[in-house]
Amino acid sequence: NDGSVRDFQSHTTQFTPGKNFDASGAFGPWLVTADEVPDPTALHLRTLVDNVVVQEATTDLLLFPIPRLIAYISTFTTLEPGDVIATGTPAGVGSRRDPPWFLEPGDVVEVDISGVGRLVNPVVAEHDTAEEEGP
Repeated sequence: NDGSVRDFQSHTTQFTPGKNFDASGAFGPWLVTADEVPDPTALHLRTLVDNVVVQEATTDLLLFPIPRLIAYISTFTTLEPGDVIATGTPAGVGSRRDPPWFLEPGDVVEVDISGVGRLVNPVVAEHDTAEEEGP
């Protein structure tokens, strides 16, 4: 799962800056190979925040099928074994809810993909190095 820094993301129309902070692009708990996923269009995705389901969908609902994404991305970059393509997210993003719902320190986010595994991330407060004392 990725964690977006929404206030920083609003600096530009591009999502990239708000999605590339240290520790904001978690992967795991492992990756699986193509031969371990019989049908990549039939994976069940589910996200929970503090045991509440906030997103649930299947990969057949992606806006663009995975083969189309691979073909398109291959037109501008060389894909190598082990590369990861982030495809987007199902409906339920906190910033689009009414009222908006943002993660807070103490929350626990769980992302589960059938046949792949479950990733559990605690949300912690940003570490403020300005408050640290010198040596």
